[in-house]
Amino acid sequence: MFNHIAHSYDLLNHTLSLGIDRLWRRAAIDYLKPFQPQHILDVATGTGDLALLACQRLQPRQVVGCDISEGMMEVGRKKVAEAGLGDHITLQYEDCAQLSFSDNTFDAVISAFALRNFENLDQCMTEMFRVLRPGGKLSVIDLCTPVRFPMKQLFYLYKKVVMPLVGRLISHDHTAYTYLPQTMDAVPQAQQMQAIISKAGFRHTHYKRLAFGLCILYTAEKG
Repeated sequence: MFNHIAHSYDLLNHTLSLGIDRLWRRAAIDYLKPFQPQHILDVATGTGDLALLACQRLQPRQVVGCDISEGMMEVGRKKVAEAGLGDHITLQYEDCAQLSFSDNTFDAVISAFALRNFENLDQCMTEMFRVLRPGGKLSVIDLCTPVRFPMKQLFYLYKKVVMPLVGRLISHDHTAYTYLPQTMDAVPQAQQMQAIISKAGFRHTHYKRLAFGLCILYTAEKG
C-alpha cells in the first residue's frame, strides 16, 4: 500500500494536517537539541522528512533512515539528493522488528507517524532500545485521538468522512486512507503507549499532547 501511494504521500500528509505535521516533526527533533546526538536512526522513515529535518536542525555526523517500503524511500532519496545531504543521510531497507544494526549503535532513535503501522509494536520498541547507546534518547511522534470536547467530536467526523475522501482523491487508492483511521483507533495511546515504551526497557518515559490532542510526542532514555 505504501509503495502505491508513495508519489502522493507528502502531499497527503500536508493536506490532511493543514501543514501542521511540519511543526509536529520539529517538536520531535527540537527535543533532541540539548543532547547533540551525532548518530541518529529514523525508524520507518518513509519519504525521509524526519531524517532530513534531523540533519538540518541537529547537524549530526550521520542519519540512517530505515523502512520496508522501497517506493517511499525512493522518493526520500531524491529529496536527500536535492538537499545536498547524501553524505550525511542514508536510507536503507530494514524490518523494524529485526534491525540489522549492532547493539548500542545510535545516540538517538526517532520516528514519525509510524507506531500505528508496526505489526509487532513491542518487538519494534525492543529493537529501538537495543540499538540505542546507554543514555541515548528516543523521540517519537504519532497521531492520536483527542479526548476533550469539542475536538474529540470534530475529529471523529474528520477521520471518518474527510480523511478517507481526501485520501482517495489525492492518492487514487481506495484503501489507504480508510486504513489510517482504523489504525488510529487500534493503536495504544498516551499512558498505554508510555507503558509499552517503559516495558521495552526505557526510563524517564514521558508523553506530551500537541495541537489540541491531535498528536502525541513520546520521549524516553536508555538507562
